[in-house]
Amino acid sequence: MNRESGRIKDADKKRVLDDASRKRRARKALEALEQDNFHDDPHADLVMSKKVPKFQDNLDQSKNRKIKRRTADYMKAKYRKNFMQLLEEDKQIQADDPNYCTAQVGPSSKPDRHFCAVCGFPSTYTCTSCGTRYCSVRCLGTHQDTRCLKWTA
Repeated sequence: MNRESGRIKDADKKRVLDDASRKRRARKALEALEQDNFHDDPHADLVMSKKVPKFQDNLDQSKNRKIKRRTADYMKAKYRKNFMQLLEEDKQIQADDPNYCTAQVGPSSKPDRHFCAVCGFPSTYTCTSCGTRYCSVRCLGTHQDTRCLKWTA
């Protein structure tokens, strides 16, 4: 009776990508994330309707009238800038000081750290098909069920 692991038996059936395909797949995934990442807030320009009744204010108006003062929070909300506006403003400043666009750092002297694509913990294993990292058998199962080669290059 010859016993063998199901993992070894199914190894021939798995699709294995070469390094170029893996890099192309990772680049496409990053581009998709970048497209999802930066958008202006669609609700940033919404203003509360002034027609909404404020019942508590109606009761207090007869007693005394307060002078409305604009707080720092109101000014921050009214004149809020998005990230692109801040970058443009930063580029216009012609100072020798490092800013967001000019800040750079050299390569690290320590080796790269690898993290699990499923849970984020440090990982030591890679998927044989796509090269994605995982840390445990449970994360491997989740990866194979939901992520592995779903977005092929």
